[in-house]
Amino acid sequence: MITLRSYVADTFIAGAPPRAPLYNPATEEVLAETSTIGVDLGAAEAHARTCGGPALRELSFAARGQLLIAASQALHAARDELLALSMDNGGNTRSDAKFDVDGAIATLAAYGELGQRLGETRWLRDGEGVQPTRSPKLWGEHLFVPRQGIAVHINAFNFPAWGLCEKAAVAWLCGLPVITKPATSTAWLACRIVEILAERKILPSGSLQLLAGSVGDLLDRLGPQDVLAFTGSSETAEKLRRHEAVVRRGVRLNVEADSLNAAILGPDGQSGSELYDLFLSDVVRDITQKAGQKCTAIRRIFVPAPRLAEVAADLTERLGAVRVGHPRREEVGMGPLSTAAQLQAVREGIRRLEAEPGVRRLTGGPEPVSGLGAPEGKGYFVRPTLLQCDRPLEATAIHEQEVFGPVATIMAYEAPTDLAALVRRGGGGLVASLYSDDRSLVSELVLALGPYHGRLFLGSARLAGQSPGPGTALPQLNHGGPGRAGDGHELGGVRGMELYMQRCAIMGYRPVVESLLPRPGQP
Repeated sequence: MITLRSYVADTFIAGAPPRAPLYNPATEEVLAETSTIGVDLGAAEAHARTCGGPALRELSFAARGQLLIAASQALHAARDELLALSMDNGGNTRSDAKFDVDGAIATLAAYGELGQRLGETRWLRDGEGVQPTRSPKLWGEHLFVPRQGIAVHINAFNFPAWGLCEKAAVAWLCGLPVITKPATSTAWLACRIVEILAERKILPSGSLQLLAGSVGDLLDRLGPQDVLAFTGSSETAEKLRRHEAVVRRGVRLNVEADSLNAAILGPDGQSGSELYDLFLSDVVRDITQKAGQKCTAIRRIFVPAPRLAEVAADLTERLGAVRVGHPRREEVGMGPLSTAAQLQAVREGIRRLEAEPGVRRLTGGPEPVSGLGAPEGKGYFVRPTLLQCDRPLEATAIHEQEVFGPVATIMAYEAPTDLAALVRRGGGGLVASLYSDDRSLVSELVLALGPYHGRLFLGSARLAGQSPGPGTALPQLNHGGPGRAGDGHELGGVRGMELYMQRCAIMGYRPVVESLLPRPGQP
């Protein structure tokens, strides 16, 4: 067993006991322990402000982008080691581990390439300039300039690699140093990533620091130029929204929380068609990938009423064939949940959904299950679970409570107007997916569902064999969603940079104002 270390002021530090254990969720073996007791959080804050921030902001976008590309390459060189840690501490199959680790590497590279394209400037032009008065000499522009603070990132247990790197890549490109705090239960992978980047001295001193445990009083130290980005439960998000640093000192807060993501089969998705097969494949993958522990996983499935029995039977068959067990076994299609607490929460969540009016179980369930290749009676395993709701208009929990595991509910809709109302009962989501090649229907639902989602995935027969699926958050597109999803905005290429920059209107003598702008050909 090892002791994980925080990384503060260029020094790796093991916190004092008592330390929290980290488990292998397939065997319940204790793998590591960690604590931040005795770690100087004031030193972390000061080092970020005095060293990391100034060093990053001296660099152009192109130079920062080159740092991100180098970081991506360093992690790629250690890819096999990182995948192994993801499997052992996260309970991920190799395929699921790739989803996290490769996503982290690709996001660093994508933002590194964006920095190269932005060039030798240190601010961004926002829209077109304007002549605000009759005088052509007076000119106005809007610019995004880097904030002069630090970024604190609190990440969830399910994506210790991608969560760290997707937030950090954008902050670094904008010139903000990062203090990252991974979820303790799966922190080993994040700790190793920080060790690799620190060992290679890729980033300026103070650009990246790590808290391998509690965040302590760090949030009390934040001020109006700082950014706090959080991924996790809506309960914790609500506490952060009420934190004095946010309410009184104006710390910019970005939240990604719960999401009851919907998958919709259009009436034209007939049995045997490429469109229908794409729908089935994407739904099954998103229910079982990472054991359903994805913020973008499909939780609600809507199909035309005449097709309900057929679609339910096809999904039940495919989900029932998924083999659950030790993630290092090649024949295993789904590993365990990440923690014992997560297992208990998922079991309770299934029972809560089953108590809804008109809900019945088609496959899976909360009962204990032995994982293939795992020690008898050990591991945090649950079967892929599909429920059917025959009275979706009367149900409440299926539209309001996310069960963060391999659990989804299928239900029927009569008409697109009914469908839109049902989907919107989710209260806002990260992503909804519509499988239809009916352009009229697609147009109608984009307008009806767009205000309630951060992203809409339009599944088409033309995408067969080329679709990443709705559950894949790409660095070029917005990740976040309104309402229940937290009203956050991350990634999205240049758009994601707005979180770490300040929009500033510049007005004055036109030649002077225009001299500030990027050279022709640059954004």
